[in-house]
Amino acid sequence: MQNNTYSPKCSYMRVATACPEIGLADVAFNAGRIADLYTEALQKDAIVVVFPEMSLTGYTIGDLVQQSALLDRTEEALLSLAKLTKDKSCAMVVGFPMRAGNGLYDCAALCANGKIQGIVPKSNLPTYSEFYEDRWYQTFEEKDCLLQLGGESVPFGTNLLFDFSGTLCAIEICEDLWVHKPPSGDLAEYGATIILNPSASPEQIGKSDYRRQLVNLQSGRLIAGYLYAGCDVSESTSEIVMGGHQMIAANGHMLAERLPFSTERLLIADVDIEHLGFDRRKHHMKTKTSGKTVLPIPLAPQQKDLIAIPGKNPFLPEEGDNQRSDRLKTALAIQAQGLAARMKATKQSRIVLGLSGGLDSTLALLVANEASCILGIPAAKMIHTLTMPGPASTERTQTNAKNLAAALGVTHQMIPIDKLVAAELEALDHDAYTQDVTYENIQARVRTNLLFNYANMHGCIVLGTGDLSEIALGWCTYNADQQSHYNVNASVPKTMVRHLIAHLAQESKYSSVARLLKEILNTPISPELTKGDGDVISQATEDIIGPYELHDFFLYHLIRWGDTAEKILFLTKKAFHDLYTPDVIERWFNVFVTRFTYNQFKRETLPNGPKVGSVSLSPRGDWRMPPDISGTGLWQTGNTQ
Repeated sequence: MQNNTYSPKCSYMRVATACPEIGLADVAFNAGRIADLYTEALQKDAIVVVFPEMSLTGYTIGDLVQQSALLDRTEEALLSLAKLTKDKSCAMVVGFPMRAGNGLYDCAALCANGKIQGIVPKSNLPTYSEFYEDRWYQTFEEKDCLLQLGGESVPFGTNLLFDFSGTLCAIEICEDLWVHKPPSGDLAEYGATIILNPSASPEQIGKSDYRRQLVNLQSGRLIAGYLYAGCDVSESTSEIVMGGHQMIAANGHMLAERLPFSTERLLIADVDIEHLGFDRRKHHMKTKTSGKTVLPIPLAPQQKDLIAIPGKNPFLPEEGDNQRSDRLKTALAIQAQGLAARMKATKQSRIVLGLSGGLDSTLALLVANEASCILGIPAAKMIHTLTMPGPASTERTQTNAKNLAAALGVTHQMIPIDKLVAAELEALDHDAYTQDVTYENIQARVRTNLLFNYANMHGCIVLGTGDLSEIALGWCTYNADQQSHYNVNASVPKTMVRHLIAHLAQESKYSSVARLLKEILNTPISPELTKGDGDVISQATEDIIGPYELHDFFLYHLIRWGDTAEKILFLTKKAFHDLYTPDVIERWFNVFVTRFTYNQFKRETLPNGPKVGSVSLSPRGDWRMPPDISGTGLWQTGNTQ
């Protein structure tokens, strides 16, 4: 694999919102503060910075907005700010009042390359509670047109799209977001990927939470980036107080936020344009091609790196995030409810699983225990576990399995498989000493045969335990641990398996087994199919196939986002720079894509299992790939010829 470099310019768009201090009706002061923050955003490689609604005059100036002197100065200041952008790699969106025809409009102008590129008037004027906008402003319901400003013709209207070197941006203003049919919905259908919202929204108890939900939901609904720039507290406080709430969201996730009444003035984030495009294609988002005015803005991303370092565990929120516990609870509920529903549908009241003392079977047992509570069947009657020690099994794992079954009060039986394995090896004329793939897989298949035969004998369904990471890598034996009647771990990656067990270890109902669960968490991951010297685990999975934390990172970005090899490696090196060298990361990535490609045949015959997160490899659901594709060329870097 070639060690090529990847530039974030290929995928990301660095954007900013700004919250300048306001001097009410002091246009020169306001223009100065806007210029200062624009310069700062430019220095930080932002391609566009959005300022609040009416930021050139102040939103709360009341009837002063109708004064000709103020409007004259506003136009002059706007033209001056536009000139500031000449030969610069950053655009600005500025809110201001504008005379046009017989009316006055609440507008936002996008300035770039030394001129005003386009002006968008507000579509929805609030006139309720503290708002009185239609006292001063009109809505513009005509076709886009050209207005004269500073001796130049400037596009004006509500159907403007700004094309930043292939990425379309659009503007809606404050109340436009709050109505039942925001203009951004229509604009997104015409290709707008980034929505820019200069806003003025007063603070009230609970309002910031609702505002945050609006921005997040709209960005998710449109599969878009959404920039929201609220007015500063220096606005008039005669009747209301502004808080300067600023947000940058993308596809339903908050990338950056300036909380109300914060002191920082500039908010910056990198929006992944490729990811937005991937999801729009995936969800067949409607595309329209005519009816809007597209204005070319020949600016391209300039950032050389990312602001935020990617998290090491993309399947879960970061440590300390309140959402992490909720996600884990939801995952466990999906697993347990799925199993309970399958048992009801098949009129089964018992399950059997192979309990090895490892992570996956431990989680499957805990999920089964949760399902027994849902069904109202005592665990001792519903759950049967078999521990099947073989030639390479260690006392540590077998003891953990036996003790866990006893502590949870489930039916447990230990069936040594040494004689069965020896008989099959003898039948094949195997020397029984060479620990090759036949030696390993016979053990796995003997265990699976015992489980299915036990299920027939006792009226059970066989519960699978293999996790998503093993399925992705093909780290399972075909027609052995790959098979079951139902697999509750099928879409749970190995890194999440750890977190789910650790989460349950903290629950009061599992306090009696908390220490044992922690011991299992600290046990090296191993299939225990080959034996070394003494009673120690000698076959460490991650030494053979690589660290699961890397493989889960690769898997998430490959399947969830369809990222290229170059991008995945770039992100992995950013996320794991403190743990692995670039060469190590590339080596294990090569292992991952090779194993992922050539083990699709195992995934073709997977049993049913509940989808827990956004990534699943079910051949009937999320992932359909022929098992005979030629090579791993899709995920190689550089020129492979």
